[in-house]
Amino acid sequence: MHDSVISPEPLVDTQTRQRIEQLIDNIERVIFGKREVVKLSVTGLLAQGHVLIEDVPGMGKTTLAQALARSIDCSFTRIQFTSDMLPADILGISVLDPKTSQFEFRKGPIFSSVVLADEVNRTPPKTQSALLEAMSEFHVSVDGATRNLPRPFIVLATQNPIEHEGTYTLPESQLDRFLLRIEVGYPDTASELRIMRRRDPVAALTELTPVLTADAVCELQEKARDVMVEESVSQYMLAIVQRTRQNEHIRLGVSPRGALAFCQACQARALVEGRDYVTPDDVKHLALPVLAHRVIVNSQGGDLAVTARERERVIADILKRTPIPV
Repeated sequence: MHDSVISPEPLVDTQTRQRIEQLIDNIERVIFGKREVVKLSVTGLLAQGHVLIEDVPGMGKTTLAQALARSIDCSFTRIQFTSDMLPADILGISVLDPKTSQFEFRKGPIFSSVVLADEVNRTPPKTQSALLEAMSEFHVSVDGATRNLPRPFIVLATQNPIEHEGTYTLPESQLDRFLLRIEVGYPDTASELRIMRRRDPVAALTELTPVLTADAVCELQEKARDVMVEESVSQYMLAIVQRTRQNEHIRLGVSPRGALAFCQACQARALVEGRDYVTPDDVKHLALPVLAHRVIVNSQGGDLAVTARERERVIADILKRTPIPV
């Protein structure tokens, strides 16, 4: 006679787990072999943060952002950044209505739930800074009036780290507004064969249908805020952050805002993994995408790709030297 095996109660309710899995699976209908990358983008969404997707051309940066946007039943706008773009092109402008002789505000593309800022480093700093208030405060100030942005609200920005001609490097204050920096990377052989056989990624994107409503996303974001962070895990996060301020290879370490972002990202990551508590593995998994772009290393130069590798190397070394809580 065999003893019966009693399955443990799920750590996160079934509906929450199903919603997150549906979102991930839907994005993977067009993004092949990059489940961890997809999970990172969903983590950014649930943590109410913004995501910088940085990689060489042709890796699917824009496709990833569009797939996430099309998987949610909410407003979506793609902004193709150029060197002649002005802040008003993003925020909107007041126009005189000849019928009423009153100025009427016409909203810019920033007033969408999901904003794809394509090639964000191709626009001048003045226009880049127009995103700052929106990304950090979830509202914009135009013509002396404060206008709230929709909820949920996420900026998915892309940039090419290799090509420098005609680009403007994002300042550190702008980089700090991004919760995560993601690299897509080359696909494996089987996934690349699927990409080659598909031939038309645009058609695949148009076939995507929303699997979550805007209200459902907001509910998931609230659940992520309630994920438990045990004291020893909080101390582990803080120890990593503080070591970035004491490392001889780092000129400027992670700010308190970065520490808060680190905690929020770990909470969202735990929810994506079906848990209602953060583990040290969540912390280790997110240290590079959350912290690496927030530090300035001594050897930092003009090459974004080289700088990114150096930042990641230093953060990885800090992770190895920081004791893991038991």
